[in-house]
Amino acid sequence: MKRGLALVLVGLMAGQAWAEVPQSSLRPQLRADGSVSARALPRIPDRPETLGVARQVQPKVAPSLTRVLRPRKRSDEVEEAGRRKQAARRRGAVCGDLDIQGVEVGAVGGPGACGISQAVRVSAVSGVALSTHALMDCKTAKSLKTWVDRGMKPAVRQRGGGVSQIRVVAHYACRTRNNQKGAKLSEHGKGRAVDVAGFTLVDGTKISVLEGWGTRRDGKVLKRMHSAACGPFGTVLGPDANRFHRDHFHFDTARYRSGSYCR
Repeated sequence: MKRGLALVLVGLMAGQAWAEVPQSSLRPQLRADGSVSARALPRIPDRPETLGVARQVQPKVAPSLTRVLRPRKRSDEVEEAGRRKQAARRRGAVCGDLDIQGVEVGAVGGPGACGISQAVRVSAVSGVALSTHALMDCKTAKSLKTWVDRGMKPAVRQRGGGVSQIRVVAHYACRTRNNQKGAKLSEHGKGRAVDVAGFTLVDGTKISVLEGWGTRRDGKVLKRMHSAACGPFGTVLGPDANRFHRDHFHFDTARYRSGSYCR
């Protein structure tokens, strides 16, 4: 009897313990100082971002080449040298053309009908030197320049670096044609003619009218030169003209009603 009563009391006490509600809350407590952990808060962006709008990215601009391609300013020394060279050309220019270099001679008298009223002694034409400083009038000097620019240079092109010197074998001389007794006065006696026997290239190569006319390589160049002279000059004679011109070109500025005479 007593044992049964004891079991009943134990059961009642256990049920009461299970029925007790906890007095403390299971909810997390704030810290004593009231602070909140930074990790617990979401990051608030400084600027609002709009969804669905692509972010604008500025394209990278290639560095400008203007500074690289722009030529450097020439030094004072280079500019001064250029001015001196140009001044020298002006001082050496004749016939009112910077490309015709030489000296003014003035009137040249001679026996009979020979002579030049206003002569110049030409040393270079369009940058090409004459082996002999040739005495002539300005009309002939200008015709020579035209031929050099439009005939001689294009015929040679860049072979050997171009022509550096023209071999002049005759210019002003008071004589008859072909030095023949009883012949008419030559255009040489009037300062209207120049005879050319060959050319020297920049690399030292020689082109001779006498030796090259009948060859394949030089002959082609010489024939082009000869043909181009017909027009700037009134008379053009070469190796095929006669025995007196087998070794040179004769150019003069005589004019004929029928036009230029070229042989």
